[in-house]
Amino acid sequence: MQLLQIFGTFLVAVIIAVIQSKPAHFIHEGYVGVYWRGGALLPHTAEAGVRYMIPVLDTMEQVQVSTQTDSVSSIPCGTSGGVMVNIARIEVVNRLRKDHVLQTIRNYGVHYDKIWIFDKIHHEINQFCSKHTLHEVYIEKFDALDEMLANKLQTDCDKYDIGIDIISIRVTKPTIPDSIKKTFAQLEEAKQELLLKKEQQRLMEAEQVIVLQQAKAKAEQNKQVRKIQLEVELLEEESKKSIQLVRDTMKSESIKAMADAEAYSIRVVAEAEATRLSKAKLQEVLYTSLSNNTKMYFGESIPKFWMDLNQFFDKNSKQ
Repeated sequence: MQLLQIFGTFLVAVIIAVIQSKPAHFIHEGYVGVYWRGGALLPHTAEAGVRYMIPVLDTMEQVQVSTQTDSVSSIPCGTSGGVMVNIARIEVVNRLRKDHVLQTIRNYGVHYDKIWIFDKIHHEINQFCSKHTLHEVYIEKFDALDEMLANKLQTDCDKYDIGIDIISIRVTKPTIPDSIKKTFAQLEEAKQELLLKKEQQRLMEAEQVIVLQQAKAKAEQNKQVRKIQLEVELLEEESKKSIQLVRDTMKSESIKAMADAEAYSIRVVAEAEATRLSKAKLQEVLYTSLSNNTKMYFGESIPKFWMDLNQFFDKNSKQ
């Protein structure tokens, strides 16, 4: 009877152990199942769905292979000037590749992200703060902090072949002491005023440049207009000179033609007169005139008179 009770108790314990070990289990979408048998990692994974394992001997963990966000909270760091600041939260969007699940789990365990994301973020933030001033951490270099962290984490994951893809990183603004924050606010206000004055100065200089350019453009335009006017006036003068030259040439040619015509007329008249007043014609006229004279002359000198007339005609005809 006692032996039967012991066997019953053992059987109940076995049943409870089997139930607790969940031989039939579910793996959710975006995860893969990783199994250990007797503490040894099995060389295969299981996809999403209903899966089975040997009770008591096997254990299982679901490892996320879809995109996930790890949030690292409350990260203190000291600047190079000794001021302590606190970053409330850094969110790392990442994904573990399926083909690296077994390798990464075997080397770093199920909580691999603690080593390669959480602890790495703390380390890189402290390195960053220790090398920069408060002003650089809080203002000047803060906008590049997320990119710097993403590059650092991805470089180390690639170097050790972890299989983690860093997609993006979001960093909240650091928290600094109120007294320093007030000083920064005043500095920022003064900086904005300085930027405003510089912008106003730049606008004034730009306006002056525009006015100067407009004046130069107007002067150049007037210069071009005057140049064109001078060219037009020069062309007009040259045209007038050309017209006057043509007129003078025409007038000269006309005068020359008239002179030539007059000379020709005189020459023709002279030739006609020379033909008309020949020796014979003159003698005829003379003799006719003398014959018409009613006076009669007698004496010894009359023949000499006729001879002198003949000599006169001979002399003029030779000339």
